Amino acid sequence: MKIIGVIPARLGSTRFPQKVLADILGKPMLWWVWSRARKAKLISDVYIATDDKLIFDTVEGFGGKAIMTSKKHKSGTDRIAEAVKKIKADIVVNIQGDEPLIRPDMLDMAVEPLLKEHKLVMSTLVCKVRNNKKVNNPNMVKVTVDKNGYALYFSRAVIPSQARSESNRYFFKHIGVYVYRKEFLLKYVRLKQSSLEKIEKLEQLRVLENGYNIKTVITKADTIPVDTQGDLKKVIRMLKRKDRVSRAHK
Repeated sequence: MKIIGVIPARLGSTRFPQKVLADILGKPMLWWVWSRARKAKLISDVYIATDDKLIFDTVEGFGGKAIMTSKKHKSGTDRIAEAVKKIKADIVVNIQGDEPLIRPDMLDMAVEPLLKEHKLVMSTLVCKVRNNKKVNNPNMVKVTVDKNGYALYFSRAVIPSQARSESNRYFFKHIGVYVYRKEFLLKYVRLKQSSLEKIEKLEQLRVLENGYNIKTVITKADTIPVDTQGDLKKVIRMLKRKDRVSRAHK
């Protein structure tokens, strides 16, 4: 069973142009994602799929494996599907290029359901959030799950809505890691964009609307996806703090 990780990366970002190359303590953001993904025990190799020569050269410069893809892709998943067509793999892990705090053990956790359930085609990560102010942010994607841990719906809106008035209730925040069986990934990208996917701007809804299951894995760890300059500053502060603690224990 060969499992690979692929990080889709492009320069064009409306809110934060060239963010995947943003400097974090002397290294581009992509390096942080790539270096952490390489430490996952279940992932045998990590690639970065891009349509930009600057990103390609940057990845090659820090020793990563870059794959040049078409500029026509509308989503990172489409880009990954092109990149893995000629790579021998059974399972593909889609790792977002703006998640510099992703942990290797989180990636392993996300993969495990596909190793245990042979009919399962896709899994993803979620974590609990109790801060009602945070969940109102549309950049934080929320998800509801059934009693067996399968996703019911993903939304940028607050779901379930009644949770607002229940102080002991938590929300599930979606963490942008997707694990696919390669065969399903190549099938998925041939499906038409679904209506809910277009409304929410969340491509995972295409999977649900076409009748497939997505298994969610609850992790106690959280990440800070970098959508803005403010997010980048938070990540840098957190990494500096971890570095100080690490040095103190040496």
